[in-house]
Amino acid sequence: MRTEVKRSKRIIIKKQPLQRVDIGLQGLKIIGLIVILLFLPLLLQKAEAETVIYKDKLDRTVSIPLPVKRAVFFQTYELIPALGIWNRVVGIGRYAYNNDLMKAAMPDIRKKIPSAGSGIDVNMETLLRLQPDLVITWTVNPANVRFMEERGIRVISLYPESIPELYEAINFQGRIFSKEKEMRNVIALMEDVFSEIKKRVASIPTGEKQKVLWIGSRPNAVACRIGVNNDIINMIGGINPASVIEQRNADVPIERIIAWNPDVIFIWGNAAYGSNDIIKNPQWQAVKAVREGRVYKAPEWSTWSPRLAPVTLWMAIKTYPARFGDINFSARADQFYKKVFGIGYNRVKKIEN
Repeated sequence: MRTEVKRSKRIIIKKQPLQRVDIGLQGLKIIGLIVILLFLPLLLQKAEAETVIYKDKLDRTVSIPLPVKRAVFFQTYELIPALGIWNRVVGIGRYAYNNDLMKAAMPDIRKKIPSAGSGIDVNMETLLRLQPDLVITWTVNPANVRFMEERGIRVISLYPESIPELYEAINFQGRIFSKEKEMRNVIALMEDVFSEIKKRVASIPTGEKQKVLWIGSRPNAVACRIGVNNDIINMIGGINPASVIEQRNADVPIERIIAWNPDVIFIWGNAAYGSNDIIKNPQWQAVKAVREGRVYKAPEWSTWSPRLAPVTLWMAIKTYPARFGDINFSARADQFYKKVFGIGYNRVKKIEN
């Protein structure tokens, strides 16, 4: 059963009043011709008059005139190839230059799309020169958001903390770039993957569910109750022992991880350490996942992207290999990439490796 995707309460469509048009009818004989001549311009005028009112993650209300024609992406830039909006992008975060998907989708991205820094450190001189209609960033540095706003730049901050909030971000960007059809297709394809995972793990008895821990930039930095990673663990039929902590992430002592004794450990793909750093560490030898060699480093894929779906499938396969043993992950990922991004997984994987 697919998750119901509802229109976000964050998005309000406001239509500005249109001026009356005096069509100056001369008689009934020319009514039809005048209607035809005026119909399309009026529709275009109506579209130009639309405004999206959006409440972002910093609790700011931002009015965005449509359509957005010049955007700078510091975050969620993996939606660019998914929605096919390259012609609307005038700037990008510098981390996109090293992103495997972005490099595969546009090999000369460094030459074609300038960088204005990142959400952490904005190059304001470059950003002002790009003259964006909208900057899409995240909440990592609220001071930067205020700095841009004070200089007349329209900016929104995102931070999806659940799968529904990720859908909201995709819905929102589909709306402002007039790509609603593509947006619906992306979410439907993600839901197809999620539905299959849910079906396969639905019958796992509670006592047989695996304890799954996600660790981040540091081995003791764990994903807690709030966030997409916790949603993923629940979806694949796992139990997140760190969900007892009511926050996004937390640093915990190794003694607490030993007490949780997870069956499987996943490492954030962008972490500076790998599986062997955990498996060979004497401090971790009391942990079941370490003793059994079930410590896996995730691909360097954004979880604020449609790629959340294949990475969730990958985690499900690692967590319950017997239930997913018939799945060829590379083949499934290839199908998904071609349908969502228009390029094959194998092409992206060559850059990833």
